[in-house]
Amino acid sequence: MSSEPAKPLIVGIGGTVRDGSSTERALLAALRTAEAAGARTRFLGGTFLANLPIYNPQPGGPTADQLLLAEAIRDADGVIIATPGYHGSLSGVMKNALDTLEILRDDHRPYLTGRAIGVIVTAEGSQAGGTTLTSVRSIIHALRGWPTPFGAALNINSGSFDANGSLRDPRESWQLDTVAGQVLEFAQRSIRQ
Repeated sequence: MSSEPAKPLIVGIGGTVRDGSSTERALLAALRTAEAAGARTRFLGGTFLANLPIYNPQPGGPTADQLLLAEAIRDADGVIIATPGYHGSLSGVMKNALDTLEILRDDHRPYLTGRAIGVIVTAEGSQAGGTTLTSVRSIIHALRGWPTPFGAALNINSGSFDANGSLRDPRESWQLDTVAGQVLEFAQRSIRQ
């Protein structure tokens, strides 16, 4: 009797408060790449992130949405984070989501421990991409995650996508495919151990 290898779960977190944003579309494209390569995926987009309350470590307990985020990360073999570059750094809703992972502090795998984390940054202009990518990678390190070697910094807007949600520029598509591929590769290695 042969058993199929487990399909890794890749959780995508990102977007903006604007439904169907470029950031969200880029994340969905990366998740489609991961699915096509054999992963299971879960998407927590901008609307979900915008509804998370500001993280407050005081007594009173987390909300249902905060627990849903924590559970998704707890179950994840890999994560892809997508954020717009706002004034040289990540968006407030993304920072709040990452702060909310404090809920996982006492888990057997605290925070992002043992997970490959891919990063996608979107901006209309190239300056915000590099600084935002560096900021997000620093936060991932603080949360004990493993940033993938490649991070995507895309100079895009809503017109950068075709009707199917794919990027028109093959160089930008390559970046998303590379992030998804590296997260999946590391996730597959970690579940084999």
